[in-house]
Amino acid sequence: MRALPEVWRCRDLTFRVSERTHVVGILNVTPDSFSDGGRYANLDAAVSRAAEMAAGGADIIDVGGESTRPGAQPVAEAEELQRVIPVIEALVREVSVPISVDTTKAAVAEAALEAGAVIVNDVTALRGDRHMVEVVAKSKAGLVLMHMLGEPRTMQKEPRYGDVVAEVSASLLAWAKGAEASGVEHERIVIDPGIGFGKTLEHNLLLLRNLASLTALGYPVLVGPSRKSFIHAALGLPIGERLEATAGAVAWSVAQGAHLVRVHDVTEMVRVVRMTEAIRDAGASFEDEFEPPPGRDKVIIRGLRVFGYHGVHPHEQERGQDFVIDLEAHLDLRPAGRGDDLDETLDYSDLSRRVSAIVASERFNLIEALAERLAAEVLADPRVARTVVRVAKPAALAGRNVDAVLVEIERER
Repeated sequence: MRALPEVWRCRDLTFRVSERTHVVGILNVTPDSFSDGGRYANLDAAVSRAAEMAAGGADIIDVGGESTRPGAQPVAEAEELQRVIPVIEALVREVSVPISVDTTKAAVAEAALEAGAVIVNDVTALRGDRHMVEVVAKSKAGLVLMHMLGEPRTMQKEPRYGDVVAEVSASLLAWAKGAEASGVEHERIVIDPGIGFGKTLEHNLLLLRNLASLTALGYPVLVGPSRKSFIHAALGLPIGERLEATAGAVAWSVAQGAHLVRVHDVTEMVRVVRMTEAIRDAGASFEDEFEPPPGRDKVIIRGLRVFGYHGVHPHEQERGQDFVIDLEAHLDLRPAGRGDDLDETLDYSDLSRRVSAIVASERFNLIEALAERLAAEVLADPRVARTVVRVAKPAALAGRNVDAVLVEIERER
């Protein structure tokens, strides 16, 4: 099972993301941002706004010089540099909060880091500029990898997914592993599902509903629902009236384990975060979190057959083969038995869907690694205390008088 993240390292700073949810304040220094475009394009106004966010409890201030709203046009590198670098230099001097730069351009990121920023927030997840990963790796900056389908000009033109949760999770995991392979250390990476970036209302709601699938990947998770258009789609609210709905999405994200939230209204959202944490953690202790539930109750899925591309041999990765999955999830089923309520038990249909998506869309050399990934998915449900996962390759030793090759692992919370 992937280890739960404890820290996020950003140059010489360490954010202890396992201890509390961190709040990232948004500072757009653009004339065309969807929410507050033009309000902070002036240097003095930007510094004043950053000081307000710092006073309101922001842990990080994210400075952006290029709008990524749906339909936004790209900004020239020189123009983006002119917008963000003076602001970052001023904030480093005058505001005692770590600075992030929201950019897709390696040259802008490099200049921002030289000016004192410690984080690069890249909405293209390093896909927009092939030099970006080198800049981040060399500087040891923190890195936010966000999921976006397409690019801002076209991302909201009928976005489609087979399984949005599985596909976003698989993409983020692949991009994070790619960054690590290029020299970015694991503890410097945060992943972001990209709420509002190439997703319909249903896609966004499903991602929020299933944040546990992302937190199970082993990286800190940042969620940015602030004032987004999915709120309008759900409630019909204009931008200026989305504070309470944003608070609802932030509270849900925190309750589901988000490590960071990115927001416009810092003072209000810091209060939402702290209150949600207080409720979530009330009465909790080490024993409460990690002691298995009483009894020997379990939900079992047997013989789940899925076609996937796992194996050390090239033909296995190219042609694929069937895998057979058995799962046991150990949890207290008494509430479900007493109340006859699906919400009180593990939805085996949903779990089967998520497991099938992982087997079909992700790739591993070893079935041991696939089993670890599936165990992490099962344990993402906080009610599950223990899981047993079996992964079989029926065709592994075909013709050798062997029914199947399989591995079995047991993991506990």
